Amino acid sequence: MSYPSDTPNHDTSDLLKNVHFSSHSSDPLPEAPTASDLLSSTYDPAKLHPMASLGGQLDYLVLDDDKTSDLPGSGTAIPSRGWSDDLCYGTGTMYLGGLALGGAWGFREGASRPLAVSNARLRINSILNSVTRRGTFLGNSAGVLALGYNGINSTIDAVRGKHDAFGSMLAGAITGALFKSTAGVKPALAAATIVSASAGMWSWVKTRV
Repeated sequence: MSYPSDTPNHDTSDLLKNVHFSSHSSDPLPEAPTASDLLSSTYDPAKLHPMASLGGQLDYLVLDDDKTSDLPGSGTAIPSRGWSDDLCYGTGTMYLGGLALGGAWGFREGASRPLAVSNARLRINSILNSVTRRGTFLGNSAGVLALGYNGINSTIDAVRGKHDAFGSMLAGAITGALFKSTAGVKPALAAATIVSASAGMWSWVKTRV
């Protein structure tokens, strides 16, 4: 950029009028992309992204949360993602089911219990006592049975390499026997039979629904 000779008599406006610019570089300026370049197929829009040059250098996190168990025989009406899935959901479902069933049992027992004095407050107190007693009893018992059954059943399936009704019935028999083992031989055998039959029926229902 060159300026004319500066004199004190020239003001700023005259100075700017006489200024001219010249390029000292002989290289041509790069042309900016036009609208036609952006719409044409030869222009790569990925170059506009700041991470477009990474390509295949990115490591992606693969989540298998929705992957179900690939154990032979595990493809039933209720899909499972593994032993931890069965343990958590099975125990929680049985506990809540036992709690609800025990609560209904306690409500009926408390509502039909004879009282020395017919009073609404005493009746409500009787119902609440029965609900809390029966509900917690059945809920805790069902939760413990489900916890033991799912743990033993998953172990049997891992050892045998497959899941079927026979493994479930064996797990039910072991769970029932352990649950009533402190009550004697006969109660333990009765509990083993009941839990084993229930496990076999549950396995049959899962494959037929």
